[in-house]
Amino acid sequence: MINLEFPDGAVRHYEPQVTPLAIAEGISKSLAKKVVAAKVDGQWWDLSRPLAHGGKFELVTRDSADGLEVLRHDTAHVLAQAVQELFPGTQVTIGPTVEDGFYYDFYREEKFSTDDFEAIEKRMREIVDADLPIVREEMDRDAAIAHFNAIGETFKANIIDDIIPPGEVITVYRQGDSWKDLCRGPHLPSTGRLGKAFKLMKLAGAYWRGDPKNPQLQRIYGTAWSDDKQLADHLMRLEEAEKRDHRKIGKALDLFHFQEEAQGSVFWHPKGYMIWRTLEAFIRRQLDADGYVEVKTPQLLASKFWEQSGHWEKFRENMFVVPDEAPSVEEGAPIFSGEADLLALKPMNCPAHIQIFKSDQRSYRDLPIRMAEFGCCHRNEANGALHGLMRVRQMTQDDAHIFCREDQIGDETKRFLNLFNRAYTACGLTNIHYRLATRPEKRAGTDETWDKAEKALADALTSVGVDFVIAEGDGAFYGPKLEFHLTDAIGRTWQCGTFQLDYVLPERLDAVYTGEDGLKHRPVMLHRAVFGTFERFIGIMIENYSGALPTWLAPVQAVVATITSEADDYGHEVAARFKQAGIRVESDLRNEKINYKVREHSLAKVPVMAVVGRREAEEGKVALRRFGSQAQEIMTLDEAVAILTAESLAPDLKETPA
Repeated sequence: MINLEFPDGAVRHYEPQVTPLAIAEGISKSLAKKVVAAKVDGQWWDLSRPLAHGGKFELVTRDSADGLEVLRHDTAHVLAQAVQELFPGTQVTIGPTVEDGFYYDFYREEKFSTDDFEAIEKRMREIVDADLPIVREEMDRDAAIAHFNAIGETFKANIIDDIIPPGEVITVYRQGDSWKDLCRGPHLPSTGRLGKAFKLMKLAGAYWRGDPKNPQLQRIYGTAWSDDKQLADHLMRLEEAEKRDHRKIGKALDLFHFQEEAQGSVFWHPKGYMIWRTLEAFIRRQLDADGYVEVKTPQLLASKFWEQSGHWEKFRENMFVVPDEAPSVEEGAPIFSGEADLLALKPMNCPAHIQIFKSDQRSYRDLPIRMAEFGCCHRNEANGALHGLMRVRQMTQDDAHIFCREDQIGDETKRFLNLFNRAYTACGLTNIHYRLATRPEKRAGTDETWDKAEKALADALTSVGVDFVIAEGDGAFYGPKLEFHLTDAIGRTWQCGTFQLDYVLPERLDAVYTGEDGLKHRPVMLHRAVFGTFERFIGIMIENYSGALPTWLAPVQAVVATITSEADDYGHEVAARFKQAGIRVESDLRNEKINYKVREHSLAKVPVMAVVGRREAEEGKVALRRFGSQAQEIMTLDEAVAILTAESLAPDLKETPA
């Protein structure tokens, strides 16, 4: 008999060669309809493949994260079969799953078009309706190479030849009578179990194995879900995300732009930079109140610092280096003191902050030192990775490093968590999930040190009342870290702030302080950022609010619009009063109908319009009209100034009710 231990701890006994599908059917018919694969001792197993041994056993259902992976992998195979049947001579290469979907790379002389998607999807649905059996087959390596070469699939043969060791058995999956694909699996028992909750999304180019010297491929992206509702919800989210795209909103609201001559760097326009300045002033007030000192460090640092820190080895290819090959003024005459002297634009601020720490003798009484910098950093991201404000080459972090003793780790962590929560609550971002990333397999430091560090972070999270999950092995090599995952208004998840505990960098860059015992000790270094980078955080805020930022962050908080030219003088007076009160205001005295003005400033997502006409001018009043509302509030100018002044203040500057 085969003994299987289920996730609930129950152990059940089965006849040898039983299949996972038979086990599911024996439990319930509804379960048998939902399962897509199984796991035996953590290894994937096809539903129709007889079990060879017992162990820990899990049935994977189609609505689970693992189940979606299987469905998307199957959909990729169905796509490949459909394409090859519709376009004979097309070669398949690889077809992995990706976030929310899958893609398949094809080699074909003629170009695909998105106009082909309708026919391809129709053929995919026909393959599902045909309920073709999906059969796992084992082949000898050399026989598989010969097979794929014989049918013109040279890319598949090349994969086997390069990756699979000689003498090893490989697996292929056959759909129907003849269509085969090289694959480890698992796959469904038949195409009919896949369902039709899939859609082809876009075309892209790719190179075989990512090398521009190799043949160019055509990549078809698709998405697949467990049912039609999930697919519809996903497409709706994509549509909403398209409307909220910060790049489009940034252009429409005149916030910033990009251009080819400065790829990956942002041209901030006055309104966009006002958002930046407001956020910077807000977080600077938090830092001042929390006992930080602010510093400014050089953009260019000698390569020796990056070599000592370990960044040179890990990030050299993503750093901007000056000079790249140590060029000479004339033959044999180096520019610097030695030909090996290189400078690099800093990709992060850590080594520079250690230089300031080391610039003076430090005592245990001086700690903690909380050192902050709005540091401009550069990283040489690939062109294809750049994405508006979300991924840039030039970025500014609200960065800080806390130099502390080991016994201060817990208090400093709690202090940062309170700062983080205050800042995100002020920005209206409250759906935060916390993860504690623990020691990786390859790490620096002793187990005792890691035990203390992980416990300190876990205790700090618990003490401030937040729930968190453990991310086993996801910590940095130098210490554990906290990850903050923000869920936005349409359900997307972003990782912004960071908090990392580091024992290694102070050691490598020789940072010390004098302890109470009179001896030299290494400080613990806490790397932390609240927003992360200003660029990315502003992009997230724009998309979360669809451009209609909270009043305190809006670049223009109010517009004074006149109904008639007779009210122009009063309009100037109203605008002057608003400006004197610190409200960011613009005037619209154009000879246009008021409905036109309202529509235009609504499209600009201005929080408040103060409408004035002849009657308002005579009575010293204004009509306030808020973004997204048709209603008007008539009030005196003094009342309007008081209300808008309060609404325009940053949350930390508002008086706390008694």
